[in-house]
Amino acid sequence: MTEISRLSGDNDWIKLEFVERQRTPEFAMRLGIQLYLAELSLSSTIAILEILGVEHSRTAVHDWVHKADLHPNGGASSNHIALDETVIRLDGHQYWLYTAIDPETNQFIHVRLFTTSATGLTELFLSELREKHDVESAVFLVDAAKWLQTALD
Repeated sequence: MTEISRLSGDNDWIKLEFVERQRTPEFAMRLGIQLYLAELSLSSTIAILEILGVEHSRTAVHDWVHKADLHPNGGASSNHIALDETVIRLDGHQYWLYTAIDPETNQFIHVRLFTTSATGLTELFLSELREKHDVESAVFLVDAAKWLQTALD
């Protein structure tokens, strides 16, 4: 639960020297960075900031984190993401295990188990991946599986 520990105490350890113009109050920027580093999704972080009257895009919060030279634990830092799915059997039932991996670190960045395989579920997996990580400019590495390629299109 190291992510939860990032929420306790003050957030003075978050340095904002990168701020060029003061469009957003510092407390809101620090809170946004702190929530994201605690592995709250970008969309959930934005929703909390909106409650405080601060409206920004997911990209803005992601940029704050990277400009502050901070990165979430296990967050995608690569510009490449390997996607794959495989069929597994558990207790006589068949499941499809979808994974997204950072090939530079070999770390899983998103994993999901489905009871069936369909392009729509692949799209759901990719949507969840985008919620957790900034992957808009990432290059996706996939095999010849048509449903993966179709969902990425």
